Amino acid sequence: MTRIQRHDKFEGVYWIELDDGTKYLGTKNIARGVRVYDEKLIDYGGDEYRTWNAYKSKLAGAILKGLKEMPVKEGQKILYLGTSTGTTASHISDIVGEKGIIYGVEFAARVMREFLERCVKYRVNLIPILADARDPRSYLDYVEEVDLIYADVAQPEQAKILADNSDFFLRSEGKALLAIKASSIDVTLEPTEVFRREMIILEKRGFKVLQMLHLEPYDKDHAMVYLEKET
Repeated sequence: MTRIQRHDKFEGVYWIELDDGTKYLGTKNIARGVRVYDEKLIDYGGDEYRTWNAYKSKLAGAILKGLKEMPVKEGQKILYLGTSTGTTASHISDIVGEKGIIYGVEFAARVMREFLERCVKYRVNLIPILADARDPRSYLDYVEEVDLIYADVAQPEQAKILADNSDFFLRSEGKALLAIKASSIDVTLEPTEVFRREMIILEKRGFKVLQMLHLEPYDKDHAMVYLEKET
């Protein structure tokens, strides 16, 4: 028998246990009947829930690796850098709900087309922006002050990109989640050294590092850094 329970720590996140005993993270689907990737849809108690695959979403991986608090909350305004086709963005969309807003920045036109078709078409809280996250001035007219920046951009200067965007858009004492891909920054260094250097950059740019998590086995040579913008 399928069972769904609220996550013991994180509002808007659920545990889904299927008939075969397999257990997943999940979110309550605000676009009923619509899949974004190959997630399972489950009707339960009059609502529909979506399984959340940690091997396809770094935020789900961070939760399973021990993220100490969930900075994504209902009703928030969020700037998402590097939405790709929308796997993680869609689950964040479920959590913030129809009162929240996600400004989704993606550089690749082909990927943006998939994001539009899979997510934006069915979700009123997603605002797509075809732009380069390295140039936040280019979307200054479209994004307001946000509560959280979520950054997953496979570029050499990942910490700088997050910090530059925070200067324009992140409120004082706002939070950030940065998914660091070590091989996109420097393949000659050990991943732990890359992570350390990126965190030094962030601290110099006015961020306090609240937590850093290695994401293996879900993503090799990746880390999730949870940050707060200091006043």
